[in-house]
Amino acid sequence: MNNEQKYLVPAPEQPGSPSSVERIAFYQAPTPEPEPQSNALPISHYLWMISRHKWRLLLFVGIAVASTIAVSSRLTPYYSATATIDVDRMAPNAVIGQEANVGRSTTAADSDLFLSTQISLIKSDSVLRPVVQKLKIKTSTPKPGTPKDPLSEEAPVVLPNLTVTRPPKTYLLEISYRDPNRQFAAEVANAIAKSYIDHSYAIRFTASGMQASFMNRQLEELQAKMERSAAALVQFERELNLISPEERTSILSARLLQLNTEWTNAQADRMKKEATAKGARSGSTETLEATAQGEQIRRLAERIAEENEKFAAVKAQYLPNHPEYKKAALRQSQLQQEFENLKVSVAKRVEAEYREALDREKSTQEAVAETKKEFDQLNSKSLLYKTLKRDADADKTLYDELTRKIKEAEINAGYQGSSIRLADLARPAKNPIFPRIPINALVAFVVSFVLGIIVIFVSESMDHTLRDPEQIQRQLQTEILGALPVVKAWRGHLPGVDAEGNRRQLMGAGGGVANTYEEAVRTLRDSILLPNADRRPKTLLLTSATPREGKTTTAVHLAVVHSQQKRKTLIVDCDLRRPGVYHHVNLQNDKGMSNVVNGEAKWRELIQSPEGLPYLDVLVAGPPSRRAADGIGETLRELLAEAVNEYDLVICDAPPLLGFAESLQIAALVDGVVVVALAGQTERTAVASVLSNLKRLRANVIGLALNEVRSDMSERYYYYGYYGKYYSRYYKPLSS
Repeated sequence: MNNEQKYLVPAPEQPGSPSSVERIAFYQAPTPEPEPQSNALPISHYLWMISRHKWRLLLFVGIAVASTIAVSSRLTPYYSATATIDVDRMAPNAVIGQEANVGRSTTAADSDLFLSTQISLIKSDSVLRPVVQKLKIKTSTPKPGTPKDPLSEEAPVVLPNLTVTRPPKTYLLEISYRDPNRQFAAEVANAIAKSYIDHSYAIRFTASGMQASFMNRQLEELQAKMERSAAALVQFERELNLISPEERTSILSARLLQLNTEWTNAQADRMKKEATAKGARSGSTETLEATAQGEQIRRLAERIAEENEKFAAVKAQYLPNHPEYKKAALRQSQLQQEFENLKVSVAKRVEAEYREALDREKSTQEAVAETKKEFDQLNSKSLLYKTLKRDADADKTLYDELTRKIKEAEINAGYQGSSIRLADLARPAKNPIFPRIPINALVAFVVSFVLGIIVIFVSESMDHTLRDPEQIQRQLQTEILGALPVVKAWRGHLPGVDAEGNRRQLMGAGGGVANTYEEAVRTLRDSILLPNADRRPKTLLLTSATPREGKTTTAVHLAVVHSQQKRKTLIVDCDLRRPGVYHHVNLQNDKGMSNVVNGEAKWRELIQSPEGLPYLDVLVAGPPSRRAADGIGETLRELLAEAVNEYDLVICDAPPLLGFAESLQIAALVDGVVVVALAGQTERTAVASVLSNLKRLRANVIGLALNEVRSDMSERYYYYGYYGKYYSRYYKPLSS
């Protein structure tokens, strides 16, 4: 017994089993929607894409690298020579003067600006033109017979092969020149460096000369101005008859300060004596006692007080006519008269002192006013004198400073400073810098490799055909039931069956890829029937989106492998427009399904059985008929209702779904639909449209079968390459 006969034979259908309509409804029950999957592709898929086109990629990279090497080897080699300029930012610009002791600014911003300026200066026409004229460098190659253009000769000189760079974080400038002649490249680089140094010196010398010339013109004007200011100062001193008005002003200022002090003291003394005089006029004893003669008045007042006490005692003892009384009264009267006379004398003296103080105050005030007037007059003249003297001194100082600057500029103009110096002479290079064949080859390799990968990814992304099972499942949300490999021997015609070798030619003939195809069909059979043992479909539709996708071949071979399990199988050719099942099994097509639809015969009467396949029955399409194709729906409904009780599996081969209505009618009648598509040729949009129509009809779409699959279409098809080797060693075709 062969391997195909090891499958279990299904038990016969028991009485009371569900009807065909109930079973179809059972298979068409809605299934839960699959969860959306991520559209991100794994890295392994991209690696496989590269591996798939590796020979094309390697060929493209090899051609690119070889072309680059060939072109680079034919190019004229160029040598580069570099002269190094050292720019000392701390070196002084002059020999004497303030600039000789002060270095330049060394801030980062100032240094960058300065060095950028020097780079532009090196590339300027003033530096390059002397070098071009001296070494006779050709800046452009005129066409033969073209007259000389005077404007082009006057245009700024530009050397395309000149490069001026600054090494990072340094004060160095590298002047590089490229030329096929290595010695000439070194000469040009050194000449440009020297021309740059000479040009820098010439600029500084010219600037110093212009500065000196300008200062000489200003010196003449300043000398005349200084003479005028000095003459005005001398004339003013003569008019004042003073050598130094400042000293006279200082004397008057001190005198005025002293007179102000005396005037202030005189005012205070006058006010004090004026108050004393007013008190004396009023007869106030207390005021008189406060004067210089106040002591005499106090003593006399005390004597009067004593005499009054004595007189009071005498008065108490004696009568007015008593001699003692009269004597005491006389003394008292004399003392009182003496006191009055003293008060009058003191009052006169106080009045005289007040008048004297008033006169002194007036005289002091007049002296202050006179001195202040003299001081103001002298001060105004002194201010004018100071102005004249300051102008004269300023003119003289400026004249002396300008004279010194002119002498310094004349000396510094001839000084060729070392702030810009040639640090390293350019020497002829040993190796050319262009072309660099290894680097060019490496760049060509990297660029061509990356470009090739990009082209691979772009071409793969623009390929909208069905190839990778994982991608199909993710985008179409449907199962991939199997992948049928391509059989090159079948291209252009269909495999036939003869009377003696039906099985060998139909299945497994010749081994190799055909055996691989046979195993793929068995895998497709098991993928359809085994996953749902309790819901195994009994009627099956095989269709496609467009014609010539191998649905008929797949249907026939699927029926064959199912019948080889000793299960009764019926294949019905429902493609009444373009029948093809009869050709695969080498049967006659004179009568068939079209006759059944037209009511000319019963379907059981037209059943045929291929030789060597006892469990397989075939109902061919019969003569092509468009009218019969339009009425196939109701006839097929009755046929399927009867056939499911006699056969384990009924397979219907229908026209493509896109553009033909009968396929949709059949899809609504069968237990399951399998869509066949050509790998690498069928568009995803076409299959998506088919699946959308089937879903709208609530048909049970079991999955998708890919036909004519090659191992290079997806990383999941690699195992097809091993089937042929396996069969060639261990498998021998069975006889019928």
